[in-house]
Amino acid sequence: MTRIGMRFCIICTLVLGACSSRAPVSQPPPASANPPAAAAPAPLIPPLTLDAYKKSVAERVARASPDIFTEPLPEMFKSIVVLDITIDREGRLEQVTVRRSNGYKALENRAIESMKRAAPFSAPAITVRGRDGSVRYLETFLFRNDGRFRIRSLEQS
Repeated sequence: MTRIGMRFCIICTLVLGACSSRAPVSQPPPASANPPAAAAPAPLIPPLTLDAYKKSVAERVARASPDIFTEPLPEMFKSIVVLDITIDREGRLEQVTVRRSNGYKALENRAIESMKRAAPFSAPAITVRGRDGSVRYLETFLFRNDGRFRIRSLEQS
């Protein structure tokens, strides 16, 4: 092999090595006794559809709330609260209001506080944002008699 050929092989090897998709090595974060429930890392690729984004927000709210129940859904709910939610382009909760409810103010407030506690959220992908850069959607909270809830976006269709 000629010197030029050998140099070409070495340069190609270096370039290909630099382009490899090996993940960087990082140290694990120090363990804490009680890590916050809402401290899950943001996804590397944000959800590209509104339904997927709603689900990711609902998952974060569920992780941050002590009021979630995991048992099977009851036949009847005490209350169904529908929130009108706006999240800005950075993932901050811009606005949350009650759109529909059957009048249980304490449960309405619990749904709103659950959203506030879980914020901020991951920044929405451009594919789900409106003209002003925010995402606006409705989310339904299903409350049992004991005041615990499930979020509709997390239920199987």
